[in-house]
This record gives sequence, structure tokens and C-alpha cells, in this order.
Amino acid sequence: MADQSWTDDLRLAHVLADQADAITMKRFKALDLTVNTKPDLTPVTDADTAVEDSIRTSLSRTRPRDAVHGEEREDSGWGPRRWVIDPIDGTANFVRGVPVWATLISLMEGDEVVVGLVSAPALSRRWWAAKGGGAFTGRSLMNNSRCRVSRVADVADASLSYASIGGWVECGRGQQFADLLRDCWRTRAYGDFWSYMLLAEGAVDLAAEPELALHDMAAISVIVTEAGGTFTNIDGVPGVSGPGAIATNGPLHNQIVDRLKPNQR
Repeated sequence: MADQSWTDDLRLAHVLADQADAITMKRFKALDLTVNTKPDLTPVTDADTAVEDSIRTSLSRTRPRDAVHGEEREDSGWGPRRWVIDPIDGTANFVRGVPVWATLISLMEGDEVVVGLVSAPALSRRWWAAKGGGAFTGRSLMNNSRCRVSRVADVADASLSYASIGGWVECGRGQQFADLLRDCWRTRAYGDFWSYMLLAEGAVDLAAEPELALHDMAAISVIVTEAGGTFTNIDGVPGVSGPGAIATNGPLHNQIVDRLKPNQR
């Protein structure tokens, strides 16, 4: 059973996600959508900032003692409890009218993620987990089904989902990743949160990205692990400190970490 305090926080995460969904769906495919470019050359829309501002306002009322870390605004608060927000994961998809994007909401206690929720309203899908309570997908806390990873144990039988190849080349592991793509049974670039939610559901067996920020990883990590999977950085260190992430169903994990190691000179 999940700790009762985390259950209360999970309920709050659903309320926050409902607010976010109302904002994002109103702005999705809007003709007057405002799109700017951030210093890292990634897009940000008025919907991104509106969602994060809405969540921060709600948290200031309901959890005033908690810190907040988000993608679009400066960190606020301090203390062991920290909410981590990605207002729209997959902003490039959002901008182009592709329905694969989501709001990611999570709660950390110290360095550990204890609650995570991913809401993809354009897909009519939502996933969530609290530490020790399992991972679920559905429309609400009362209408859901449990998520469980697959049992595939061989790379030759595995389905791999990824975001792009360029990052692996830049971090000196391009050939390793290309070899892994070749050796897997099936490869698809579902990308962003979608790769990891498919992993949690058992539809994909492994997902990996070389460059991710905390707001990209926090919510998806606890959902994957509560579904029975394993989530580490690309060097095999558990947690969400990076660099990047390798997420698998468990049986595949050590061999994937080994295969993606940089060349030793």
C-alpha cells in the first residue's frame, strides 16, 4: 500500500492535471497560439507557461510549504518536498498539431520520486503511480487498470522506443545505439513520455534517451518502476539525476546498459 500522505498528493496531482488539460486542450491547434524559442532553441508556447502558472498557483494554496521546480519558471520554495512540473512534454508535437504530448506532474521527497502522473488529454489517456502503490492507467482514480511491464528477456525479441539518434552520436555512443537498433526485434520513435508509458503498459520493452532534464524524467520514472520496470541513467545509476535515461522491463536492463557504454580507450 502507498503511504496515505502520498495518496492524498496523488489525488491532488489529478486535480492539477484536470486544470492543465482544460488549458492545453483549449489552446491545442488554436490559430492564435503564441510560439517562442528558448535559449536552448526549443519551442515554448503560451500554453506551456499558462499551465505551469496554473499549477504553481494551486500548489501555493494547497501545499504552501512545498518547493516547486518547473521547466518554464524559476524554482520556488525550499525543503524536502518538491513538486516537479513539465507543463507540456512534447511541445514540438503540440505546436505541429500532433496529439502526442502530455503534462507531467510529480512529487519528490529528497532525491526520491514518490508520486508521478502523466496526462495526455489529446489521446484521452492518463497514467499515474505512488511509491509502493503500483502504476495505473485510466480516466480517474476510480476508473483504471493496472500497468505491468513485459517479461521479454532477449534483445532479439525486444521492442525499443526512442526519441532521436542525434543525441547518441553527440555523446559518443552513436554506434552502440545503432547496433542496438539493428539487433532489436522492433524499433519505433514514439518519443518523449509516450515511450515510457508504453513500456509501463508492456507494449514496449525498453526506451532510452541520452539527454533529459529532471522535469522530463521524474513523473515517468516512478510510473515505470511501479509497473515493475527499471529506470536508471545511461550509465546504469538508479534515479533521475541523469545523464539521460535507460528504462526497461527489468530483465533486459543490465545488458542494455552494457551495450550502450562508451568505447573504452
